[in-house]
Amino acid sequence: TLGPALLELFQDDDDDSCSDYGSRGKSGSILERFVQDRNALFPDTFQTNHLLFYERFKAYQDYILADCKASEVKEFTAEYLEKVLEPSGWQAIWRTNVFEVLVEAVDVEYSALKAVVRLSEPFLCDAHVSTFTLECMQELLELKKHQLPLQELWVVFDDSGEFDQTALAIEHVRFFYQHIWRSWDEEDEDDFDYFVRCVEPRLRLHYDILEDRVPSGLVADYHSLLSQCEALYRKFTNLRNDISSSDSDSEVENVSMVEGVKLYDEMEHLKQKLKLIENPLLRYVFGYQKHTGLQAKGSRPMGTKITHVVSATIMGSLLQSLIRDKLCPEPCDEEIEIQFHNDPLTAINACYEGDTVVVCPGHYVVDGMFCIADSIELEGYGLPDDIVIEKRGKGDNFVDCTGANIRISSLKLVQHDAVEGILSVHHGKTTLENCVLQCETTGVTVRTSAELSMKNCDLYGAKGAGVEIYPGSTCALLGNGIHHCKEGILIKDFLDEHYDIPRITMVNNVIHNNEGYGVVLVKPTVFSDVKDIAAKISEGIFYSGDLIEDLGHEELRECATAELELHERAEISEQTEGNYEIANELAATSVKKSQMHKKRLSELGITEADANLMSQEMFVSIVGNQFKRNGKGSFGTFLY
Repeated sequence: TLGPALLELFQDDDDDSCSDYGSRGKSGSILERFVQDRNALFPDTFQTNHLLFYERFKAYQDYILADCKASEVKEFTAEYLEKVLEPSGWQAIWRTNVFEVLVEAVDVEYSALKAVVRLSEPFLCDAHVSTFTLECMQELLELKKHQLPLQELWVVFDDSGEFDQTALAIEHVRFFYQHIWRSWDEEDEDDFDYFVRCVEPRLRLHYDILEDRVPSGLVADYHSLLSQCEALYRKFTNLRNDISSSDSDSEVENVSMVEGVKLYDEMEHLKQKLKLIENPLLRYVFGYQKHTGLQAKGSRPMGTKITHVVSATIMGSLLQSLIRDKLCPEPCDEEIEIQFHNDPLTAINACYEGDTVVVCPGHYVVDGMFCIADSIELEGYGLPDDIVIEKRGKGDNFVDCTGANIRISSLKLVQHDAVEGILSVHHGKTTLENCVLQCETTGVTVRTSAELSMKNCDLYGAKGAGVEIYPGSTCALLGNGIHHCKEGILIKDFLDEHYDIPRITMVNNVIHNNEGYGVVLVKPTVFSDVKDIAAKISEGIFYSGDLIEDLGHEELRECATAELELHERAEISEQTEGNYEIANELAATSVKKSQMHKKRLSELGITEADANLMSQEMFVSIVGNQFKRNGKGSFGTFLY
């Protein structure tokens, strides 16, 4: 819902008088008052920093930037300010990192986005040091020709309503230059709508971060990338200015030009990373590949292994059953060391290599994250629905697995209020068996070089994909139910990166009632359709893109023929047709990656590449899966 001030700003008017912009003649303020937290040295200001996403979105799209190019941003903003800003008569607090002082606007330099001000009477100043006297401030303003950037001014509250739109307009300018504009934007490609290309994705990211929809690690990475890119841009522009001001053709200048090219390439690389994070779709597709980095403890100094029993209370009958079924199933000579815990998080944190955690029936609520870095077994004693581990509180992950060989069985994991998935396998092998996973964001994620074996599990409720499979991973899905997610399974294959293909086994899974596709393959557009390659070959047209340039005629024909043969199978039942669709697409993708890999080896001077290096298909086996009532069908491809 738009705030009252924005409702006034956005009301439609048939004439061109721009009367809907102003706030003259208002009987009272429709903006809230922001009361200062400290002593009443300064008057109160307008409350403008709590605007909603759609309030800012509509203001930038409809009133300020419209369809302008990056080079026109300042011009469009100045035109907007001329329509809504009162040129004089309002007071504001001028805020810097070292002082605050009360000033009064006497005019506005719209093209420079600055206000012409004078010190208010009486003189009010709050500074970290005592040297900012009235005389010092007057001298400072004279040096600045009494012109201050609008974004450094906070308009003093006035309940007449006369200055509401002035305060709101300055807030839009301030927010834009603090959170949206980048120093390099004006030099980027200028043939596209700046709002669509930059403003909207950055604005969405800002609010996604505010509302805890982005992993905290990714937020830190984004701000770090921004700082690095800003620093590189400053170095690059300084170097460029030095070169342009020099008219010599010396060796020093040539070295500077080489350095400039290097800085430019580094900056472009960082900008591409920023765009991946800013774009909400690509942010979801590429995911976040960091984890807690928890180090494995290894074996205990004495080499002992402990069985940890988790239960709120231990009844005699339960203890007898545990001893018979789990703790000592058959006569053994060695004593078993047992530790008892009230909650599973404490038990897992106490584990060393080779330990076992047995969770007794009960409903356990944890406020934290499971970081399993050692090879342990976590198993429920009973049916999964009787052993529920529920996560409460905000957090990025629920279960992070980095151990060499982890086994989790007979549990129900319930996730709430999360940013990332319910379980992520970052390194090593994790086996999930007979588990129920009630998700909220992404379900299970198998990262690069990790391995997952998931058998007889029930996974549902993910707002993203139920299972995300990254390049270079190994994933076996056997007899699972994956349903009521946005997508069932998302397979990521980045052909333009130095990643191995994932190795996938899908047998007897039931993938149903997902909003999108049962299975989605993510791959670059450049390799979007092998049948198109076949058509172009038959017409004598050859590809010349960077990634498949110089591929042999016969190799492309074999690649296309293999794809076409796979598509010419006999008719099959509707429930299992997805098995063949997935197999066909993954086989073609595997062949294409093989061609690309050979070309890269050739460019490196390796002429006798191992033909089997990339020849293995992406899937080990994809049979017996059933696809039912998925919103867009059993299989789809996402091209980026």
